[in-house]
Amino acid sequence: MQIQPLDATLGAVVTGVRLAELSDAEWEDIEPAFHTYAVLVFPGQHLSAAEQIAFARRFGDIETLAEGYDAVPISTVDRTGAVMDAEHPVMQVVRGNQHWHTDSSYMPVSAKASMLSAKVVTAKGGETEWADMRAAYDALDDDTRARISKLCAHHSIAYSQAKAGFDSTVGYGMDEVAQLRPLVKVHPETGRPALFIGRHSHAIPGLAREESDALLDQLLRDACQPPRVYRHHWEPGDVVVWDNRCVLHRACEWDLAEPRVMRHTRVAGDPATESALTTL
Repeated sequence: MQIQPLDATLGAVVTGVRLAELSDAEWEDIEPAFHTYAVLVFPGQHLSAAEQIAFARRFGDIETLAEGYDAVPISTVDRTGAVMDAEHPVMQVVRGNQHWHTDSSYMPVSAKASMLSAKVVTAKGGETEWADMRAAYDALDDDTRARISKLCAHHSIAYSQAKAGFDSTVGYGMDEVAQLRPLVKVHPETGRPALFIGRHSHAIPGLAREESDALLDQLLRDACQPPRVYRHHWEPGDVVVWDNRCVLHRACEWDLAEPRVMRHTRVAGDPATESALTTL
């Protein structure tokens, strides 16, 4: 097995391993690499749903996103095989995911990790990008660090979908209650501070709406810049796993008339470290 760092502040490509037959010894190398690089790319795995779930369970308990599913299709194709209209409620969620976010930050317990595997990819576009919020925090000036050190923001997918002009009643873990989270999260395994922001974050307590929006927009804009961003060009069979506690991600645009089928699994966060502070 080889673990090759990417040309960014995060991410590594892992080759020479078959995830469906992963040994405990191989896992002992993968787990610390996950903490170091935050995004791990495994090309050409072609995992079944059961194999993907088994690998995800190495990281922790599975967060159930839909009843009966531990591996959820993220697909632009309906059950008849036709590509859904761009305004279909499911497609509005897919399109919303083209904005920077971290999974489940809008739920009472945010996700530890997420995993995507590629089934059907587009001819052009449709990549996924990840941004390193550890390096983004490191790049802040002292005044900004001091300013945000005690600040929190509410997180809501209903808010983020409505802000993007989409249906605010459809999505994973929909809840009218916004979850309050610090702008800076200390990683429970590594101890590294990271920005915890993204499209679901809004309404910083103690700041006027305009000031809150301006601060969050500025932090996000500055954070998601090279060399802190990795863009992955998918091939069928690729598997990528990432650490939601210190990484943002988004899907890149593509021709929505083209089918795109991914399989998604989320690893539940530890309530001791990923619970929201309180609710609004």
